Amino acid sequence: MRRALAAALLALPCLAAAQGYPRTPAEYLKLMDADGDGRISEQEYVDYLSAGFRRMDTNGDGVLEADELPGGRGKPVTLRGHQDNLRRQFHKLDRNHDGYLDAKELAAPPA
Repeated sequence: MRRALAAALLALPCLAAAQGYPRTPAEYLKLMDADGDGRISEQEYVDYLSAGFRRMDTNGDGVLEADELPGGRGKPVTLRGHQDNLRRQFHKLDRNHDGYLDAKELAAPPA
């Protein structure tokens, strides 16, 4: 279920690209790069991808219940659990282990 949620949240930028939003890893990096330093920190990654969770959490309780999940079914997912999963994903993407993602790492599938 968590993989399905992650896939749904990660698909949001793909849908946005079809509407004139970022289309390359470099453009996507700029969107996520809150402090403009040309790289994505763990916190920037978590904050950016948590926005999709918050949009899906229609009642704002920090839990995605079945009726808020894609397909309208599945086990509840907490914001904290989602963010813990994002942190694990960040560290898989950070292949050079410098604590940041560059455009190449951001575009690569998790190891």
